[in-house]
Amino acid sequence: MTDTQRAGSEMRLVSQAIDRAVMQLDFAELQGKTVFLDTQYLDGTVDKGYLISSIRQQLLAHGALLQEERVKATYVVEPRSGGVGTDKYSLLVGIPATSLPALVPGVPSAIPEIALVKKSDQQGVAKIAVFAYNRTTGRALWQSDLVEASSNLKDTWYFGAGPYRRGSIMRDSEFAGETLPKIPAALHVYPEEVAPKATEIKPEKGAARVGGDEPPATGFGSTLFGPDRHWFAPTRPTVATPPESPAPRPLPPEIAGPPWPAPPITPGR
Repeated sequence: MTDTQRAGSEMRLVSQAIDRAVMQLDFAELQGKTVFLDTQYLDGTVDKGYLISSIRQQLLAHGALLQEERVKATYVVEPRSGGVGTDKYSLLVGIPATSLPALVPGVPSAIPEIALVKKSDQQGVAKIAVFAYNRTTGRALWQSDLVEASSNLKDTWYFGAGPYRRGSIMRDSEFAGETLPKIPAALHVYPEEVAPKATEIKPEKGAARVGGDEPPATGFGSTLFGPDRHWFAPTRPTVATPPESPAPRPLPPEIAGPPWPAPPITPGR
Protein backbone atom coordinates (compact mmCIF):
# COMPACT_ATOMS: atom_id res chain seq x y z
CA MET A 1 0.00 0.00 0.00
CA THR A 2 1.09 3.58 -0.54
CA ASP A 3 0.02 7.03 0.62
CA THR A 4 1.28 8.82 -2.51
CA GLN A 5 -0.06 8.95 -6.05
CA ARG A 6 2.49 6.35 -7.18
CA ALA A 7 4.01 3.53 -5.16
CA GLY A 8 7.67 3.94 -4.24
CA SER A 9 8.53 0.46 -5.52
CA GLU A 10 6.93 1.25 -8.90
CA MET A 11 8.98 4.45 -9.26
CA ARG A 12 12.18 2.62 -8.28
CA LEU A 13 11.50 -0.08 -10.86
CA VAL A 14 11.10 2.52 -13.61
CA SER A 15 14.12 4.59 -12.58
CA GLN A 16 16.40 1.54 -12.29
CA ALA A 17 15.36 0.32 -15.75
CA ILE A 18 16.14 3.81 -17.14
CA ASP A 19 19.51 3.86 -15.39
CA ARG A 20 20.48 0.47 -16.82
CA ALA A 21 19.41 1.47 -20.32
CA VAL A 22 21.14 4.88 -20.37
CA MET A 23 24.37 3.38 -19.03
CA GLN A 24 24.62 1.35 -22.26
CA LEU A 25 24.68 4.46 -24.46
CA ASP A 26 28.18 5.29 -25.72
CA PHE A 27 28.46 8.96 -26.72
CA ALA A 28 32.24 8.83 -27.35
CA GLU A 29 31.65 9.99 -30.94
CA LEU A 30 30.35 13.32 -29.58
CA GLN A 31 33.38 14.07 -27.41
CA GLY A 32 34.42 17.72 -27.73
CA LYS A 33 31.47 18.60 -30.01
CA THR A 34 28.72 21.12 -29.28
CA VAL A 35 25.36 19.32 -29.13
CA PHE A 36 21.75 20.18 -28.49
CA LEU A 37 19.47 17.59 -26.88
CA ASP A 38 16.10 17.55 -28.68
CA THR A 39 13.55 15.99 -26.30
CA GLN A 40 10.33 16.70 -28.21
CA TYR A 41 9.83 13.02 -29.04
CA LEU A 42 9.85 12.00 -25.37
CA ASP A 43 6.50 13.66 -24.64
CA GLY A 44 4.19 11.31 -22.77
CA THR A 45 7.02 9.09 -21.55
CA VAL A 46 6.78 7.95 -17.92
CA ASP A 47 9.30 9.84 -15.75
CA LYS A 48 10.31 12.00 -18.70
CA GLY A 49 12.32 14.42 -16.57
CA TYR A 50 14.40 11.64 -15.03
CA LEU A 51 15.11 10.14 -18.46
CA ILE A 52 16.18 13.49 -19.95
CA SER A 53 18.46 14.28 -17.03
CA SER A 54 20.06 10.82 -17.22
CA ILE A 55 20.82 11.28 -20.95
CA ARG A 56 22.27 14.74 -20.32
CA GLN A 57 24.52 13.33 -17.62
CA GLN A 58 25.69 10.54 -19.94
CA LEU A 59 26.49 13.09 -22.67
CA LEU A 60 28.56 15.21 -20.29
CA ALA A 61 30.36 12.12 -18.99
CA HIS A 62 31.55 11.38 -22.54
CA GLY A 63 32.87 14.91 -23.09
CA ALA A 64 30.03 16.40 -25.14
CA LEU A 65 29.46 20.18 -24.89
CA LEU A 66 25.76 20.72 -24.18
CA GLN A 67 24.10 23.85 -25.54
CA GLU A 68 20.79 25.23 -24.30
CA GLU A 69 19.94 26.81 -27.66
CA ARG A 70 19.65 24.83 -30.88
CA VAL A 71 21.35 27.48 -33.08
CA LYS A 72 24.52 27.40 -30.94
CA ALA A 73 25.09 23.68 -31.43
CA THR A 74 26.71 21.94 -34.37
CA TYR A 75 25.00 18.60 -33.76
CA VAL A 76 21.53 17.62 -32.56
CA VAL A 77 20.99 14.56 -30.37
CA GLU A 78 17.50 13.11 -30.64
CA PRO A 79 16.35 10.40 -28.19
CA ARG A 80 13.15 8.39 -28.39
CA SER A 81 11.47 5.89 -26.10
CA GLY A 82 10.03 2.57 -27.22
CA GLY A 83 8.51 1.88 -23.83
CA VAL A 84 9.03 2.90 -20.20
CA GLY A 85 6.73 1.37 -17.61
CA THR A 86 5.96 -1.60 -15.38
CA ASP A 87 4.25 -4.98 -15.65
CA LYS A 88 2.75 -7.07 -12.84
CA TYR A 89 2.03 -10.78 -12.59
CA SER A 90 0.20 -12.57 -9.76
CA LEU A 91 -0.09 -16.21 -8.74
CA LEU A 92 -2.47 -17.61 -6.10
CA VAL A 93 -2.50 -21.14 -4.72
CA GLY A 94 -5.76 -21.36 -2.77
CA ILE A 95 -9.27 -19.96 -3.03
CA PRO A 96 -9.74 -16.44 -4.45
CA ALA A 97 -12.26 -14.02 -3.00
CA THR A 98 -15.71 -14.94 -4.33
CA SER A 99 -19.12 -13.21 -4.10
CA LEU A 100 -22.22 -15.40 -3.85
CA PRO A 101 -25.84 -14.42 -4.24
CA ALA A 102 -27.60 -13.67 -0.93
CA LEU A 103 -29.88 -16.61 -0.22
CA VAL A 104 -30.59 -16.08 3.48
CA PRO A 105 -30.82 -12.59 4.96
CA GLY A 106 -28.08 -11.89 7.47
CA VAL A 107 -25.78 -14.65 6.19
CA PRO A 108 -22.56 -13.41 4.54
CA SER A 109 -22.64 -13.92 0.80
CA ALA A 110 -18.91 -13.47 0.14
CA ILE A 111 -16.04 -15.90 0.62
CA PRO A 112 -12.78 -14.19 1.57
CA GLU A 113 -9.50 -15.05 -0.07
CA ILE A 114 -7.85 -18.16 1.38
CA ALA A 115 -4.28 -18.22 0.10
CA LEU A 116 -1.81 -20.99 0.83
CA VAL A 117 0.86 -19.37 -1.32
CA LYS A 118 0.54 -16.02 -3.04
CA LYS A 119 3.14 -14.46 -5.31
CA SER A 120 3.35 -11.09 -7.04
CA ASP A 121 6.06 -10.21 -9.58
CA GLN A 122 6.62 -6.66 -10.81
CA GLN A 123 8.95 -5.75 -13.66
CA GLY A 124 10.16 -2.36 -14.89
CA VAL A 125 11.15 -1.98 -18.54
CA ALA A 126 12.86 0.73 -20.57
CA LYS A 127 13.59 0.75 -24.31
CA ILE A 128 15.56 3.74 -25.61
CA ALA A 129 17.25 4.71 -28.88
CA VAL A 130 19.34 7.82 -29.66
CA PHE A 131 20.92 9.27 -32.82
CA ALA A 132 22.84 12.44 -33.70
CA TYR A 133 23.06 14.49 -36.90
CA ASN A 134 24.61 17.73 -38.17
CA ARG A 135 22.22 20.61 -37.59
CA THR A 136 23.25 22.50 -40.73
CA THR A 137 23.72 19.76 -43.33
CA GLY A 138 21.37 17.16 -41.85
CA ARG A 139 23.98 14.44 -42.33
CA ALA A 140 23.84 11.59 -39.81
CA LEU A 141 26.81 11.41 -37.44
CA TRP A 142 26.05 8.55 -35.05
CA GLN A 143 23.26 6.27 -33.89
CA SER A 144 22.92 3.86 -30.98
CA ASP A 145 21.51 0.38 -30.88
CA LEU A 146 18.04 -0.29 -29.54
CA VAL A 147 18.87 -0.36 -25.83
CA GLU A 148 16.62 -2.36 -23.54
CA ALA A 149 16.86 -2.90 -19.77
CA SER A 150 14.63 -4.20 -17.00
CA SER A 151 14.30 -4.39 -13.22
CA ASN A 152 12.25 -6.66 -11.00
CA LEU A 153 10.62 -7.02 -7.59
CA LYS A 154 9.10 -10.24 -6.20
CA ASP A 155 6.70 -10.50 -3.22
CA THR A 156 5.65 -13.83 -1.75
CA TRP A 157 3.18 -14.73 1.05
CA TYR A 158 3.11 -18.10 2.79
CA PHE A 159 -0.15 -19.01 4.60
CA GLY A 160 -1.02 -15.31 4.82
CA ALA A 161 2.35 -14.24 6.29
CA GLY A 162 4.46 -11.81 4.31
CA PRO A 163 5.45 -10.39 2.07
CA TYR A 164 8.86 -11.96 1.60
CA ARG A 165 10.38 -9.36 -0.73
CA ARG A 166 13.41 -9.63 -3.01
CA GLY A 167 14.50 -8.21 -6.36
CA SER A 168 16.96 -6.02 -8.21
CA ILE A 169 15.82 -2.83 -6.44
CA MET A 170 16.36 -4.39 -2.99
CA ARG A 171 19.72 -4.37 -1.29
CA ASP A 172 18.74 -7.24 1.01
CA SER A 173 15.79 -9.60 1.22
CA GLU A 174 13.00 -8.42 3.51
CA PHE A 175 10.11 -10.04 5.34
CA ALA A 176 7.15 -7.82 6.22
CA GLY A 177 9.34 -4.72 5.81
CA GLU A 178 12.19 -5.99 8.02
CA THR A 179 15.60 -6.98 6.67
CA LEU A 180 16.24 -10.68 7.09
CA PRO A 181 19.33 -11.54 9.18
CA LYS A 182 22.17 -13.22 7.38
CA ILE A 183 23.25 -16.74 8.28
CA PRO A 184 26.47 -16.67 10.36
CA ALA A 185 29.53 -18.10 8.68
CA ALA A 186 29.84 -20.65 11.49
CA LEU A 187 26.73 -22.38 10.16
CA HIS A 188 28.00 -22.65 6.60
CA VAL A 189 28.27 -26.21 5.34
CA TYR A 190 31.07 -27.07 2.96
CA PRO A 191 30.48 -29.53 0.12
CA GLU A 192 31.67 -33.07 0.64
CA GLU A 193 34.04 -32.90 -2.30
CA VAL A 194 35.81 -29.90 -0.74
CA ALA A 195 36.15 -31.22 2.82
CA PRO A 196 39.22 -33.44 3.36
CA LYS A 197 38.86 -37.09 4.22
CA ALA A 198 38.94 -38.21 7.84
CA THR A 199 42.14 -40.19 7.26
CA GLU A 200 43.91 -36.99 6.22
CA ILE A 201 42.97 -34.99 9.35
CA LYS A 202 45.06 -34.92 12.48
CA PRO A 203 44.82 -32.70 15.57
CA GLU A 204 47.36 -29.92 15.86
CA LYS A 205 50.11 -30.38 18.43
CA GLY A 206 50.57 -27.85 21.19
CA ALA A 207 47.14 -26.28 20.79
CA ALA A 208 45.96 -24.48 23.92
CA ARG A 209 42.82 -25.82 25.61
CA VAL A 210 40.66 -24.50 28.37
CA GLY A 211 41.24 -26.32 31.69
CA GLY A 212 38.92 -29.28 32.17
CA ASP A 213 37.90 -29.39 28.49
CA GLU A 214 38.15 -32.63 26.66
CA PRO A 215 40.64 -32.82 23.80
CA PRO A 216 39.30 -32.59 20.27
CA ALA A 217 37.70 -35.70 18.90
CA THR A 218 39.86 -37.99 16.81
CA GLY A 219 39.93 -36.96 13.18
CA PHE A 220 39.24 -33.25 13.76
CA GLY A 221 41.67 -30.37 13.98
CA SER A 222 41.83 -28.38 17.19
CA THR A 223 41.01 -25.19 15.28
CA LEU A 224 37.40 -26.35 15.33
CA PHE A 225 37.15 -26.16 19.14
CA GLY A 226 40.16 -24.12 20.28
CA PRO A 227 39.67 -20.78 22.11
CA ASP A 228 41.62 -18.86 19.46
CA ARG A 229 39.11 -19.64 16.73
CA HIS A 230 36.70 -16.82 15.91
CA TRP A 231 33.14 -17.87 16.61
CA PHE A 232 31.82 -16.78 13.22
CA ALA A 233 34.77 -18.09 11.24
CA PRO A 234 34.16 -20.96 8.82
CA THR A 235 34.58 -24.28 10.62
CA ARG A 236 36.88 -25.93 8.09
CA PRO A 237 38.92 -28.85 9.53
CA THR A 238 42.70 -28.61 9.63
CA VAL A 239 44.52 -30.80 7.14
CA ALA A 240 47.78 -32.33 8.34
CA THR A 241 50.78 -31.88 6.01
CA PRO A 242 53.59 -34.46 5.80
CA PRO A 243 56.77 -33.45 7.70
CA GLU A 244 59.69 -32.15 5.69
CA SER A 245 62.70 -34.44 5.36
CA PRO A 246 65.79 -33.16 7.24
CA ALA A 247 68.65 -31.66 5.25
CA PRO A 248 71.67 -34.01 4.73
CA ARG A 249 74.57 -33.46 7.14
CA PRO A 250 77.98 -32.72 5.55
CA LEU A 251 80.75 -35.32 6.01
CA PRO A 252 83.79 -34.39 8.14
CA PRO A 253 86.99 -33.44 6.18
CA GLU A 254 88.88 -36.58 7.23
CA ILE A 255 86.16 -38.73 5.60
CA ALA A 256 85.25 -36.56 2.67
CA GLY A 257 88.89 -35.91 1.72
CA PRO A 258 90.20 -33.06 -0.38
CA PRO A 259 87.96 -31.69 -3.12
CA TRP A 260 88.47 -33.67 -6.29
CA PRO A 261 88.71 -31.75 -9.56
CA ALA A 262 86.11 -32.39 -12.22
CA PRO A 263 87.27 -34.73 -15.01
CA PRO A 264 88.39 -32.96 -18.18
CA ILE A 265 85.99 -32.87 -21.10
CA THR A 266 87.43 -34.41 -24.26
CA PRO A 267 86.28 -32.77 -27.50
CA GLY A 268 84.40 -34.99 -29.85
CA ARG A 269 82.79 -37.15 -27.18
